[in-house]
Amino acid sequence: MEETGVEELTAQEAALVLPRFTYEDAWTLGMILADLARERRAPVAIDVRRGAQQLFHCALPGSSADNDAWIDRKRRVVERYGVSSFHVGARFRAKGTTFEASSRLDPDVYAAHGGSFPIAVAGAGVIGSVTVSGLPQAEDHALVVLGLERLMAAYGAE
Repeated sequence: MEETGVEELTAQEAALVLPRFTYEDAWTLGMILADLARERRAPVAIDVRRGAQQLFHCALPGSSADNDAWIDRKRRVVERYGVSSFHVGARFRAKGTTFEASSRLDPDVYAAHGGSFPIAVAGAGVIGSVTVSGLPQAEDHALVVLGLERLMAAYGAE
């Protein structure tokens, strides 16, 4: 997969602002992602949070506890920067450096690799995160984006 640019990532985040995010919505999003991953036989772990509370977690065959550690590291980047973990990494690459070399953050605690995306609600801002780990970072990111797009489509069908 080719590198996604900062402008495209900014546009994705602006387009994927939800009208609401309830416990039921977290379950729906998690199940959308789990179904997409199972269709692809993707060995991923999935995490959906509102604030510090984990509302959904799923580990599919082929995933491991290492994926949960990656989820935590990528999620912390979203919590700190308020944009996707892939977006943060792209910002550093656009400056000719890397997150690991220039952020001054512990790489054992933070990972600016694709797969964690802010859950933003209209009128409230970023209220949580959704994270996938187990695929190459661009594919983790793309899976999360597709899941959020399907959740938004489901809102439109109500």
